[in-house]
Order: sequence, then C-alpha cells, then structure tokens
Amino acid sequence: MIVAIVGVGVYLMIGTRFVQFARFPAVLKETLLRKKAAGSEGDITPFAALNVALAGTVGVGNIAGVATAIALGGPGAIFWMWVSGLLGMGTKFAEVVLGIKYRTRQATGPILGGPMMYIRGGMGVRFKFLAGAFAALGALAAFGIGNMAQANSVAIGLAEFRIHPFITGIILILAVGLVTIGGLKRIAHVAMFCVPFMCILYFLGAVIIVVLNIYKLPETLLLVFESAFTPVAATGGFTGAAVRGAIRWGIARGVFSNEAGLGSASIAHATAQTDHPARQGLWGIFEVFVDTIVICSATAMAILITGVWKSGATGAVLTMSAFQTVFGKSLGFSIVVLCMVLTAYDTILAWGFYGETCSAYLFGARARVVYRLLWLPPIMFGSLGRLENVWAFADTLNGLMAVPNLIALFSLGPVVFGLTKEFFKKDRAAS
Repeated sequence: MIVAIVGVGVYLMIGTRFVQFARFPAVLKETLLRKKAAGSEGDITPFAALNVALAGTVGVGNIAGVATAIALGGPGAIFWMWVSGLLGMGTKFAEVVLGIKYRTRQATGPILGGPMMYIRGGMGVRFKFLAGAFAALGALAAFGIGNMAQANSVAIGLAEFRIHPFITGIILILAVGLVTIGGLKRIAHVAMFCVPFMCILYFLGAVIIVVLNIYKLPETLLLVFESAFTPVAATGGFTGAAVRGAIRWGIARGVFSNEAGLGSASIAHATAQTDHPARQGLWGIFEVFVDTIVICSATAMAILITGVWKSGATGAVLTMSAFQTVFGKSLGFSIVVLCMVLTAYDTILAWGFYGETCSAYLFGARARVVYRLLWLPPIMFGSLGRLENVWAFADTLNGLMAVPNLIALFSLGPVVFGLTKEFFKKDRAAS
C-alpha cells in the first residue's frame, strides 16, 4: 500500500505539472482571500467544506499518531511523513477535482460525491462493483479511523486527569449525537469554530516549545534527515528503529493524518459551492498543507527538540510529555488534552458524515438516519479498547479503503490533468 500510495502520488504530481508546488501561490490566494466564484453550485461554502474536511483529517493522528510514528519508527519517520504530505497535496487535489466533477444530488439530502461517484461516473458501468466496494469499505472504515481511534486517544488523554474511559465514552456519545442529527450544515458550523481554534492554540503551544529550545533546532533537523536513511540505535527508553520502520511508520501515520489516497475528504469537498473542480482542488492542497506540513510538523518538532522521544512513551502521552517540559504538567497536559478532545470530536463528526454518505450511495438517502444511530455505540468500544488493537484495526481498514480509490485515481488521471490545464488557462485569461 505504501508503494501504491507513493506511486500514484508521483504519477499525479507529474501529470498535473507539480501543481502543489508550481501553483501554491494560487492556493494561498484562493483560500486566504476566499472570493466566491460566479455561478457556484453546492451546499456549503468552500471554507465550510474545508473545515469539515480538516475536521476529518486534523485529529488525534496529528497528536497521538505522529508521536506513535516517532516512538516506533524513530526521528526519521518524520522525513517520510513530510514526503507523504508533499505528495499527498497533489493526490488530494486530484481527489477533490474528481469529487466535484462527478458529484450528483439525490432526491433528498446533501450533494453526493466522493470516490464511489467518480468511479461510477468516470470509469463506467463495468466498474460499478468497484464503486460499491469503496462505499462499503468507506462505511466500515469510518468506524476505525474516524470513530474508535479518535475516542480511544481521548479516553487515554482524559485518563491522565482521572476520568474513567467509560465516562469519556458517554460524554462523547451525547456530544456527537446532538450534532450529527442535524446533518452536514450543523457539522460544518461546529467544525468552523473548533478547527481554527484548535489549530491556532496547538500550533502556538508547539512554536513556544521550539522557540525556547531554538538552539537545538539545527541538530534536531539533522537527526530527522540522518535517521530517515540510517538505523537508529536504542537509547534511553527508545528501543531503536530500522530504516524500513521509519518509512513504514512515517508514511502510514502521514496517510492516517492527511488521508490523501483514501478519497474520504473528497466527500466533504464535493458539497462545496464552486464553479470549477480545480478551484476546489486548491482547497484540497491547502488542507494537506495545514494538516501535515504545519500541525504534524509542530508535534514532531516539540517531541524531538525536547528529547522526550527517548523516554519509551508512545501515543498522546509522548506529546503531553513534550508540552510538560515547557508548560508544566498541569498546563501542558491540559493544552494537549483540550486540543485532542476538540480534534477527535470534530473528526468523529466528519467521519460520521463520510460513512453516512457511503451508506446513502449503497442504500439510498434514508440510510443516513440509520447510519447516524449505528455510529454512536462504537465510540464506547473505542474508549474502552486497547491502543494497539484500535490502531491496527484502523490501519487495516484504511488500506482496504484505499485500493479502489487508487485504481480510480490512476485510471482517471487524464481527466484531472485536462481539468487542471483548462482551469489555469481560464484563470490566466480572466486575470
């Protein structure tokens, strides 16, 4: 799967003429100025769609997932996480472009888009089974990556404050149920508050840690690059890691965080009000940039520059230890746990929407309500489950979910390339 995800990412990057790098100024212009294009169609604004997508991606993968990658793959895992992010920016662009291109509206409910729609619409009736496979896997995978893994990390974090995992599960179930019953627009409203607040708070906390240890930054960056290509010996509580482990954990955790290659975020972006698929695709590039290059890197630098990566801890506890070195145990743990709660909550909401959209594709719009009810009990299972088992379950389902999407991205690459060329040609003419 790592080879397939990286390979498709390289293919799309070349085919779009390195859009994530060459057009990054256009990405910033589109996302920061946020001008509504004439003739836009969709359910929610591009900014709202971005926040729903970020709610699905900026989660405990950015906090606990990055820490797990370092604990198991060593500092070099961060280099491979960056590779995953840079390639993922182009992959996400392609997913969003196709999601908008082939979206449709059911008789009731929000616009239906995502890999199942571009597989069916772009690849033809012969591949309808592949669209169904993605929808089925997406509806199931949501329970791992977007539900139980999120609840599990929140429960572990709150346990540091002596809150029993069962209590955490109950609170999350109630909080999620109250929002998901309102559908996409209510989820978007919650995401538009929680996501920016969390990103700013967490990033500022990590920046303060780095600034106070700025003299260690050059050696920390050197450690990352050296460890990406050479094994890391055991030191302190760290048991050591081979290069293969760095690649495996870095890319796996990067994919878990930014979800490029899974196709999930295109479900949210497909509901955006936009006049051209490539215009919303720029928001997809920005999504991965914020998620992996900004937030994940902030976690990594905080852990590595403080030296806590050698402690033998893993998951959210490792990130908490990094924040503790500067802010003290009480405040440091509180910042991390608050951000985890907000991001995990948002992720559960976003992935609930992804899962219900997949079920709506399979069984019709009425299936959305049923799925929302089925979505709640696994939150408790995640809260009470073991970290290793929950993450293994999530990784397995992620891998299965990516297969039909990667096939579609490779097959429909020429469609993406054509739409990209068309958009920037029109954009130059308009300017």
